[in-house]
Amino acid sequence: MTRGTPVPDTVTLHVPFRIVKRGGRKEMQMPEGAAPSRRTDSALVKALARAFRWKRMLELGEFATIGELAEREGIAPSYMTRVLRLTLLSPDIVDAILDGKQGLEVTLSQVLEPFPLEWSRQEAHFTNALR
Repeated sequence: MTRGTPVPDTVTLHVPFRIVKRGGRKEMQMPEGAAPSRRTDSALVKALARAFRWKRMLELGEFATIGELAEREGIAPSYMTRVLRLTLLSPDIVDAILDGKQGLEVTLSQVLEPFPLEWSRQEAHFTNALR
């Protein structure tokens, strides 16, 4: 706009997107070809943080067993062992999750399922999930 051009009272902006339900939440989905924004999954990040915290507590000897720690945290030992397994993820996968670069397919329930222990096989296992 130049100095002599009058400023309009209203401006209309068209943004192509659609609303989809995902995991009980509504999300904005951009059209094909649009650059995806980074999406940090707070549940996944929280689980990673818990896993590494619990691992450190066990390694330092604050608790002798997973059962003791699970009782202190008020959760089932079986759930704790599944979450603790996240500490075995490759550093590249952990970085992708923390940076929000994981695909929409990567959810907490998916990473709590058994996965390969070798980092190279993990990359292949999650290859479609990481951008």
